[in-house]
Amino acid sequence: MRYALLIIIFLCSIPVWAAFNIKQVAQGIYVHQGLVELPDIHNHDEIANIGFIVGGSCVAVIDSGGTPAQGRQLKQSIKKITRVPVCYVINTHVHPDHIFGNSAFKNIANIKFIGHKKLARAMAERGPFYIARSKEQIGIELTEKDIIAPTITVANTLELDLGGRLLTLTAHPTAHTDNDLSVLDQKTNTLWLSDLLFVGHLPVLDGSLKGWLTEIDKLEKRQFDVVIPGHGPIVRDWPESMQPEKRYLQFLASVIRSKIKQGVYLEDVLQKVSYPDKKQWQLFNDFHKKNLSSAYAELEWED
Repeated sequence: MRYALLIIIFLCSIPVWAAFNIKQVAQGIYVHQGLVELPDIHNHDEIANIGFIVGGSCVAVIDSGGTPAQGRQLKQSIKKITRVPVCYVINTHVHPDHIFGNSAFKNIANIKFIGHKKLARAMAERGPFYIARSKEQIGIELTEKDIIAPTITVANTLELDLGGRLLTLTAHPTAHTDNDLSVLDQKTNTLWLSDLLFVGHLPVLDGSLKGWLTEIDKLEKRQFDVVIPGHGPIVRDWPESMQPEKRYLQFLASVIRSKIKQGVYLEDVLQKVSYPDKKQWQLFNDFHKKNLSSAYAELEWED
């Protein structure tokens, strides 16, 4: 009885982030859904949706996670599910919760790392900052060796054949960041959209508000059976699932343009501008003012 009680206590003491669950969301497509949280010493920045696609001859990893340890967890999950070798690690953009698991895959023979044509530059510029704050922010001491830049870059589109399974990689103009990459699995019509789509988690602007809205206009005219966001649950009701994000970004554009026209300073915007439907968004208070600042800086000088 005492032994059983100790087991229960031990299991209850395991943090939520330690559980690494993989779910098949379409035939041969597996996703680990991250927590909707800020990165901290408890979740170790393991907060993004990451996973892999299995073909007849190759596996493609789509984002490797926020730490080398999470990358290793992902690698072990792949080994449990398939004997097909990992040929590609695709990073959808530069944010640390998507790239710092790369080093777990670097010793695989003939592995290729793929990203947007601007990803390597972004890694070089931001990497030192990510590393410097890692120990304090997420409780993990990252190093330069954990930054694995792409060996193949995408300027427009690139097709990968995983063996009876074609992926179309698209390098987007500046939107969420200036190095956003999406992955379309033609076999299941599944779009791995990553942080171009936030579901539940407030969208985070780190690129261009106008560019993001332009990409949304293009994407919502297309049909996809499954869409995998960077944060939040997988969706199957495209393009309806993108509308909350679109409305929020449209609101930012409209209200900021109005305030700029009225001569309202950024300081007043940050104090007074909220969002009518803010309760639908998690982490609203953590990112809304940052989004206002980014939008103001961009729209202040538009023609």
